[in-house]
Amino acid sequence: MFKKIAVIGLGNSLRGDDGIGVIILGSLLNNFKHQPIDYLNFGIASFDLMHRLQDYDAALLIDGISAGLPAGELKIFDLEQAVFPEGDNRGFSSHELNLKDIFRLTRHLGIKTKIYIAGIQVQDTGFGESLSQPLKENLEQITKQIDNFIQERLL
Repeated sequence: MFKKIAVIGLGNSLRGDDGIGVIILGSLLNNFKHQPIDYLNFGIASFDLMHRLQDYDAALLIDGISAGLPAGELKIFDLEQAVFPEGDNRGFSSHELNLKDIFRLTRHLGIKTKIYIAGIQVQDTGFGESLSQPLKENLEQITKQIDNFIQERLL
């Protein structure tokens, strides 16, 4: 479907569930790697992400979100469909560039990349390297669901 595709893991692995995007990216690489996709780890997402997005026709950002869903639930949506409540400056994420910032910057910079978000509801983003129990229990299922999305919508 798209010519140049990136799957990008976001998150801070030192803050519990916040590292879920990077963990899932690793799981996709180990179990479901597809050509011609570029798999990129952007950790806590610097402004370099914006420059890299321009290189792709489509990108799937995998990140932990805080959207009031049950812990460990996956929600995949188009960045254009994201609803950012008035006064919410986090945009679901706790990174240097959160989803709201990414949305604003892609608009401002005229980036044409089709951006999808695979958001996983987090439970605990306190300091520590382990995932909460709901995320651990759903890790394999979430990874498979994201791979299915990649195969059905991106390839």
